[in-house]
Amino acid sequence: MRILLINQPDRNTLIANNPEILEESRGYNPPLGLLYIASSLKNAGMDVQVLDCQVEELNYKQLKKRIETIKPDVVGMTLMTFCIFDVKKTAQLCKSINPNIKIILGGPHIYIYPEETARLSWVDAVLIGEADFTAPDFFKNINNEELLKKVPGACFVKKDGNIHKNPPPPLIENLDTVQFPARELTFFKKYNSVIAKRTPVTTMFTSRGCPYKCLFCDRPHLGDKFRARTAKNVVDEIEKCYEMGINEFLIYDDTFTIIRERVVEICEILIKKNLHKKIGWDVRARVNTVDYELLCLMKKAGCERIHYGVESGSEKILKVLRKGITLEQALKVFKETKKAKIQTLAYFMIGSPEETVEDVEKTIKFMKKLNPDYVHVTITSPFPATELYFLGLKNNVFKKDIWKEFAQNPNKDFIPPHWNEIISEEKLHSLVKKAYKSFYFRPFYLLKRVLSVRSFGEFKRKAKAGIGLLFYK
Repeated sequence: MRILLINQPDRNTLIANNPEILEESRGYNPPLGLLYIASSLKNAGMDVQVLDCQVEELNYKQLKKRIETIKPDVVGMTLMTFCIFDVKKTAQLCKSINPNIKIILGGPHIYIYPEETARLSWVDAVLIGEADFTAPDFFKNINNEELLKKVPGACFVKKDGNIHKNPPPPLIENLDTVQFPARELTFFKKYNSVIAKRTPVTTMFTSRGCPYKCLFCDRPHLGDKFRARTAKNVVDEIEKCYEMGINEFLIYDDTFTIIRERVVEICEILIKKNLHKKIGWDVRARVNTVDYELLCLMKKAGCERIHYGVESGSEKILKVLRKGITLEQALKVFKETKKAKIQTLAYFMIGSPEETVEDVEKTIKFMKKLNPDYVHVTITSPFPATELYFLGLKNNVFKKDIWKEFAQNPNKDFIPPHWNEIISEEKLHSLVKKAYKSFYFRPFYLLKRVLSVRSFGEFKRKAKAGIGLLFYK
């Protein structure tokens, strides 16, 4: 059996809450979910290839030629709600080449809408939950309905037209038992990021799950229990990547700094192995999970950038979002992070429940007061299966279950919902533009960014994003 895992072209993505120009210029990250599955299949002795259409910048005509050349028996893809049109187009392209190619899907959308997705005409089966250990049996038995029924998380339409759905496997407690992603199956030296200082870059997960209860969280498939890899296991992966020629790491944990002792141990091992002088890395953290001493150690170990979710410059809205932080904490930690000589990126959202234009103006003022190195501003989006979305249904902000209907019948006329009880959608978009331009086009900020550039490649990436914002209308 020849298996092809495809990271589909990015041509028809639903743009719900980000300026499109920022999505276009942010760079290319490896499809880590697919690479974990590829590693699992490869370790089981199966014939697996990975095709990342995005980093190779393949259009559908080029993709068709590649599929015809590879001649896969099974094609697997990760389905996130916002990329469903490109996943669908890729699946239909495969079926047009060979109707016998089996199309199987996994990912966050599947976890929320398994039956709805399994019933789509271009899907053969879906796999629910963490698939690191279930994927080999799922792929191997894709043509055997009876054996497929025994795979945890398997969901498909049976020959009689009814759905068979197994519950997902238990969450993996010991993440050290999971194989490292099979980065070697991609053009890994092509991955880059607009905020990175070096190329190539890669992404990493050193933990799964988040214990916090933010109203807008959109990762229910990872659970609310924090599960972390050991420090040694994390550094082993970094070391392996460095040996491949990768020297910048974007750690994508929801919150890297939940267990302080683990962060300290990771830093100490990086320093002991002398890796801290050879690589750079960034993380996502909460302002209530770090302190100046820890920040200084992280800096010494090679941490160059921290992404903090601040979300709002209004205490009222922070409480509505159940963020669990204060503006005073944010100001203190951003000051300490700068003092430790670590760059900062602050995430903000506008258009949350109860938010007024005055609250948004407070956010714009506060982001400039924080003065991070970068800001990322989005419109608050009630994603499927989040408590924010359920609250909107309960309070009749959304007159029907918009996301479920979309899952049953993906339609290109679909408009992702915003929470526009108080501020209109048009006004929200204009406020996002105002936020970006008022932050990034301050003369002092522009001079600082130009002086910080270390290479021509870094200059080109940042210039492209800057020019895009300049003409963002």
